[in-house]
Amino acid sequence: MSESVDFGVLLGTAEMRGIEQSAIASGAVTGLDLMERAGRGVVEAMFDQWPALARASFRTLVLCGPGNNGGDGFVIARILRQWGWAVDLLLLGSPDRLPPDARVNHDRWARIGPVGRLDLSAKLDLGGVDVVIDAVFGTGLSRPFEFDGLAQIAQVAARDIPAGESDHWPGKRIAVVAVDIPSGLCADSGRILRRAGRAVPVGRRAHLTVTFHRPKLGHFLAEGPESCGRLVVKPIGLETQPDPEPGIRLTVPPGGLAKASGHKYRHGHALILGGPAGRGGAARLAARAALRIGAGLVTIGSPPEAMAENAARLDAVMLRPVKDAVELNALLEDPRINALCVGPGLGTGARERALVAAALAHRGASLVLDADALTILAADGRNFAALRPDCVLTPHEGEFARLFPDIADRLRALPEQGPAYSRLEAAREAARRAGCVVLLKGEDTIIADPSGRCRINSASYGRAAPWLATAGSGDVLAGFVTGLMARGFDPFDAACAGAWLHVEAGRAFGPGLIAEDLPETLPCVLRRLLAQAA
Repeated sequence: MSESVDFGVLLGTAEMRGIEQSAIASGAVTGLDLMERAGRGVVEAMFDQWPALARASFRTLVLCGPGNNGGDGFVIARILRQWGWAVDLLLLGSPDRLPPDARVNHDRWARIGPVGRLDLSAKLDLGGVDVVIDAVFGTGLSRPFEFDGLAQIAQVAARDIPAGESDHWPGKRIAVVAVDIPSGLCADSGRILRRAGRAVPVGRRAHLTVTFHRPKLGHFLAEGPESCGRLVVKPIGLETQPDPEPGIRLTVPPGGLAKASGHKYRHGHALILGGPAGRGGAARLAARAALRIGAGLVTIGSPPEAMAENAARLDAVMLRPVKDAVELNALLEDPRINALCVGPGLGTGARERALVAAALAHRGASLVLDADALTILAADGRNFAALRPDCVLTPHEGEFARLFPDIADRLRALPEQGPAYSRLEAAREAARRAGCVVLLKGEDTIIADPSGRCRINSASYGRAAPWLATAGSGDVLAGFVTGLMARGFDPFDAACAGAWLHVEAGRAFGPGLIAEDLPETLPCVLRRLLAQAA
């Protein structure tokens, strides 16, 4: 069985189509070659996932669409029939309207098995079926796919099937395998295309999704990871084709985290602005995170009345009273303070608004704006206009909507045609407008800068970290990014590295995680990274 391809580079539909066309035009492959390899890759992935399927004859229902995705389905049907399986095949549309390569594979199948008609208004007959192959619509889908059988497929896909040596066949379970991407999902945005007033099944739509050459954006955005089940990427002979530049990539394990010899100021001094008494926990979480990630010094600047509370909870983190913007400006005269975090637990009153304005006006330190600072920023266009390239904004969806209401409205609009507007496009547009780095938080965290450079930090598939959905987790992330900027990382790299480490710390701790655990778990993540780099 061939190996799966690395997940590093993500492609849009147009980019994948361009790579295929370039390879065909060069004479390196033919369309039939690609279709044959894709079909074989799906069968290989099925047998890798469930070895029991390779050891006996089973029954499959192959659903083929009117394009090249359906052509892949014909290849799969033929291979499984040759393997000894019973194969039922249904085609959406007329064979005469199939693309040329798909028509060739239709005719090859038709010589050994019947082609039934896929009726979109009828339910599927799943009696005796062990595996459903969804090869109806792949990456080229541009309109909603309404099909009564989709609800059946979603119900089947919602039931777990253990990987490996399974005793769940025959007859006890039905596996759903999607070719390229589950039908109905936009491969560029990960959104389910739908019409107003029409119910569509949500949740998992396949146990296994097999795509080709490179993963697609939609596999990692929005509803994609939940819909796809397990994702496998199979090579189909396009390895010599260059990836688009700069391209969209997933975040990767960061480098530059080791410390050389030197005193603490060599590794930066981060200042975290804290809120009033009783609201200091968020700033303390951010400060602890900045210290753990390697900032040489970390100071919390808090209202005088909160000093005693913070002192009772902190040791290595230093404290300075910051009554107002005047005192903040005086503190920032220290040139050794090179990173500033404003927002966690800060408040949104007149004092806090003045602090945000002062932080934006100061040019000597990189700046992370989080939580309450984002609310203040959204309310005052003068502050927004003062944003600069060394700022990082870290909004969740609600904060993003306050900052960029028109972009958020576009993102919330019903995706009635593809390619649908995506979180990636929204973050890029926001970063261009703000003139700084935007880190849009979520399971598919997007990091974008004003130039259009972009990364996706995915907490899905093998990196799922649901335990991060806990109070204070975002404050820790803000502290990680601030600490990395104090250490000399540029804002974009600090945001990418901080987001990656945040997920890894969540995964390393696992169930029962609370935000306080994240900074304390980080050292084991860093040790592992440094050992791998040695």
